Parts: sequence; C-alpha cells; structure tokens
Amino acid sequence: MNVNQDLSYAFTLSRQCLRLLGVWPDPRIPLSNFRRPSLAFIIVTCSLSFYVIIPQFINMIRVWGNVARMVEDIASANFSLMALSKLLATWYHSGTLRTLMMSVMTDWINSTNKCERNTMLRFARRGRNLSFGCYALATITLVFYICFNLLKLYQNIHQPQRSLIYHFVYPYNAQKSPNYEITFVIQLSGGIYTALLNSTVDSFISILLLHVCAQLVNLRMALNNLIDELANKSISYTKFKEGLATVAVRHKHLIRNVRMINNCYSAVLFVHMLTATFQLCFQTFQVYTIITDKLDVSAFKMAFLSTYIVVVLTHLYIYCYSAERLLTESTSMAYSVYECKWYNIPAKDAKNLMVIAYGSLIPLKLTAGKFGNFSMELFGVMVKTAMGYLSMLVTIKD
Repeated sequence: MNVNQDLSYAFTLSRQCLRLLGVWPDPRIPLSNFRRPSLAFIIVTCSLSFYVIIPQFINMIRVWGNVARMVEDIASANFSLMALSKLLATWYHSGTLRTLMMSVMTDWINSTNKCERNTMLRFARRGRNLSFGCYALATITLVFYICFNLLKLYQNIHQPQRSLIYHFVYPYNAQKSPNYEITFVIQLSGGIYTALLNSTVDSFISILLLHVCAQLVNLRMALNNLIDELANKSISYTKFKEGLATVAVRHKHLIRNVRMINNCYSAVLFVHMLTATFQLCFQTFQVYTIITDKLDVSAFKMAFLSTYIVVVLTHLYIYCYSAERLLTESTSMAYSVYECKWYNIPAKDAKNLMVIAYGSLIPLKLTAGKFGNFSMELFGVMVKTAMGYLSMLVTIKD
C-alpha cells in the first residue's frame, strides 16, 4: 500500500469527518491555510453555541429548583459543550496537529521492514475497531434522536404554539413559517454535530496514541536486534553506536510527539473528564426518574437515553484504553533494556544502554489538565464518582 492508502486505513472515518467539520490537519496543505477558519467550522461553531449550548443553559437557570428539569436541560448542553471545546482545540492547534500528521506519514513511508509494518497495521486495526465501534453507537443514538425529534416536528407543525427542540427566545419570530422549520432543523443539526464531533475527535486522538504505541514496539525490536547483532559480532562497535544513537533520537522524537498531543488536548480532556462524569450521572438520573415515577415517555426516548449512556461510557473507555496502552508500551521500553542480552556485549557498550533507560524513566501519559492521568483505573474511578453524584441527585429529588 502507498502512504495515502495507509493513512486512509488508519484514519478512515476521522479524516473524512474532520474534513467535513473543516478542521482536518492535512499535512499536504500549507500551514497558512489553517489560520483561516473554514465556512464549515464557523457554521458548526455557531450552531452549537447559539442553538444548543446557550439556550439550554438559560433554560436551566429558568427552571432552577426543579431538579429533573435542570438535569434534562444541562445534559444536552453538557455534551455539546464537550464537543465544541474539542472542535475549538483541534482548530486552534491545527499547526501542531499538522506536524504530527506529517510525522505519521513519515513513519509509514519509512516502514520498509515487514515485521515493523505488521506491528503498525495491528495497532492501526485496533484504532479502526475502536473508531468504528464509537461511530456505530453514535449512529444508533442519532437515529433515535432524529426519529424522536422528527416525530415531534410532525406533531407540532400545525399547532398554534409550536415547540422547538431547545426552547429559546430568538430575536426573530421563531413560531412563524419558515422560521420555525429552519430553526428546528438547525437545532437538530446541532445535536448531530455534537455526536459527530465527539466521536471524530475521540477516535482521532486514540489512533494517534496507538500509532505512537506501534512505534515504541518497533523501537524495542530494533534495540534488541542491534544488541543481538553486536553480541554475535555481526556488526562493528562503530555501527552499534550509530544504531544506538538512532534509537535514542527516535525515542526522544516519540516522547516529543506524545507531549505535543497532550499539550493540544490536555485542557480539553479535563473538560471531557468532568463533563463525561456529570453526563453519565445526568443521563442515568433521567432513566431512573422515568422508571421510578412511571412517566409516560415514548419507547424512542427511552432507547435514546439508554444508548446515550453506553455512548458516554464508550467515549471515556476509548481514551482510557489508548492511554493505558501508551503507558504500558512506554514503560516496556525501559524494561526492554534490562531484558535484552546486555550481558553478552562488552561492559562499555552495555553502559550506553542507560541512555534509553533514562529516557523511559517517566512513562508517557495522556493527562486531564494537571488533575489526573487517563487509564483503566481512572475509568473505574469516574464511573464510581458518577454513581455517587447520582445517589446525591436521587436524595435531593426525594
């Protein structure tokens, strides 16, 4: 496969969706083009800001004291705020992300060894599976969301007082046709953009992290092969030093790439950590309220809310799984120095391996601001915290 096919294989849906949203960091486009926001980016940002997030936050203030209504209003604004922050971060750091994509292209170009290429394809396949799973759940949720709201549009189209998806007083008459239909469609699009954005950016970050994991595995293999060749005296001491220097430089480059990814999205992931915890709590509370109060709610809405909870968990799992693999592979880089056949090479050569061990002293991590590191342990803690908040809401409601 050529580089275009490789990138298409690894970033299939993420690339197409980020292009659709106007923020794909294409390495072939001049950097100056990224500084000008595209029309698609402006449309998505305005739709989310003025037709979903602001209306719902204002509605939450209006129903202050009614826990059930407050939770319902803030839940939709919460998920959309998460999506908007990811969109803005991707656009703002487009130059840095373009550099990362150029590095990914270079890795695929330079992967001439069949074993190295198979490793990259294996990790790319994992990223694709996570991505497709995320999009599949998002699609199911959107089907329920669209069907539920189109049914609502059909029921209200001939009513004297017609309700929108998110109630808000606009500076124009939103009850008059075609203003009502246009406003309704824009609000509906806001919900679609929210699901698309969260799935796309989460998949994109996950695939970038898994790509670094593949490079760390290949680097360990290169180090072990280098030591075996020196032990078997199939290469000279000079060649060994050159090879070791190449491994050390490559390791430093991968560390820098992870830090670039973390710097681009660390603040956003802190927002994600908070909003995902509250979102899981809010959506579970809505389902709990419907069941315990025996509310007359359609099957569409129940299915939507239930799938929504699974989607939130899946998005959280994607980050935690990718970060856990990154942590494991970066730590294994240090262990590989101790596990290789260093005892079969001269002591002066073995000492040079400490450069690699020292570089792996601090494991590579994906952080949520300065408050936590994504891992499977954090996944459990966040679910537990969300259930604790749920218990508090149930107590307040009762």
